[in-house]
Amino acid sequence: MNKNLKRLLAGTGIVAGTVATAGIISYKITKKLVSIALDRGEEEPIVHDNGKEPDSPEMQHFRMERERAAEELENKGCKKVEITAHDGINLVGHWWECDGAERVIIAMHGWRSSWTKDFGLIADFFHQNKCHVLFAEQRGQNNSGGEYMGFGLTERYDCLEWIKWVNRQDIEVLPIYLCGISMGASTVLMTAGFELPSNVCGIIADCGYTSPHAIWKHVVEKGLNLRYDSMISAIAEDICRSKIQIGPKDYSCIDAMKVCKVPVLFIHGTDDGFVPVEMTYENYKACAAEKRLLIVPGAGHGMSYILDKEGYEKAVLEFWRDFDRKTSENQEADGCE
Repeated sequence: MNKNLKRLLAGTGIVAGTVATAGIISYKITKKLVSIALDRGEEEPIVHDNGKEPDSPEMQHFRMERERAAEELENKGCKKVEITAHDGINLVGHWWECDGAERVIIAMHGWRSSWTKDFGLIADFFHQNKCHVLFAEQRGQNNSGGEYMGFGLTERYDCLEWIKWVNRQDIEVLPIYLCGISMGASTVLMTAGFELPSNVCGIIADCGYTSPHAIWKHVVEKGLNLRYDSMISAIAEDICRSKIQIGPKDYSCIDAMKVCKVPVLFIHGTDDGFVPVEMTYENYKACAAEKRLLIVPGAGHGMSYILDKEGYEKAVLEFWRDFDRKTSENQEADGCE
């Protein structure tokens, strides 16, 4: 029995010789897994597999640089802002204005992470290239309200509210780009399933998964060496629905990409051991809009920017150059009020 599974069993109170049926085992383990996935404050016994050895020089450098950049971003003097989500939950964001801004970035961080950790490294690049940035704090995490995370299923509605917030500000109507990492990437991809205001010009999705069901199945089977069979899937469906009123199979990035109308830049590292790069290929294939793809050889989960900063920035700058024009062409369109 692997260490992760032992830890899970200990968390459910199951010990060898006390379990009567496989059904009880499945239910208790699945309940614990869904709690880890969704519940605020639930400890995370499954460590992210970035695809790199945790103590390797590469990972040590990544962690050190990310911590340094997170602290710097925390001290930039961003303005704290708050909105109320469609379901009454209080959401917190951090607004960083830029003189002479040419576009707005709405940045959505990942699962059990933070705005400073996920965007500290790239924040100066955004600012130096004339971007206002709204760093959102995802529901169920950090300073935003809510008892549960939604793996993009609920956060897509929050992202839509942040778009409306930006368009209510006393600033020039500018191109808006939705940008996300990991769960944040899947959040912005799912947001593309809505009819978006005409000044939303593109999406930048870094290492997103295809659906909550697919990533849960991957983590359970590859990370825990358990079978994510029909029984576990059904139990997870019921527990998830009871917590956030939607099931892990009810909506996906694939569904959103099939009706997507805004350009998408997909980014992923080949060595991602947490969200497999194949999921970005699936999202890319499903995308009905104009699309770009940047695959970074050797990059683990969320590490593409630090591993290939030059290639990453080049791809983003070209994306902005090609699609900023959409706003000027649609200044009078509905939805930019």
